[in-house]
Amino acid sequence: MGTVTNISRAQFGIGDLVHHRLFQYRGVIVDVDPDFQSTEEWYEAVARSRPPKDKPWYHVLVDGAEHSTYVAEQNLESDDSDAPIKHPMLEYFFARFENGRYVGDDRAN
Repeated sequence: MGTVTNISRAQFGIGDLVHHRLFQYRGVIVDVDPDFQSTEEWYEAVARSRPPKDKPWYHVLVDGAEHSTYVAEQNLESDDSDAPIKHPMLEYFFARFENGRYVGDDRAN
């Protein structure tokens, strides 16, 4: 039950469009972790701004790319452009783009 409480604190949800404050890319949230879930080695090598590990982290498909990223909440802001993103993995996560966000197809994973 604690996990549900932590996720409810998340500023963004699955399907939301976001903009990375530092690296200036757009993307869509495909998963939310209530806190940092990667390795200490990854954090030391990649998370150079040393964002908090006890706050939500997000799995993001990057617009115009073929990769995803793992991003701390403090580095994201809402993307209000309402423009869809381009990513080859979109169809694996979402059924459609509607009202400025991506929506699943209600299938079980």
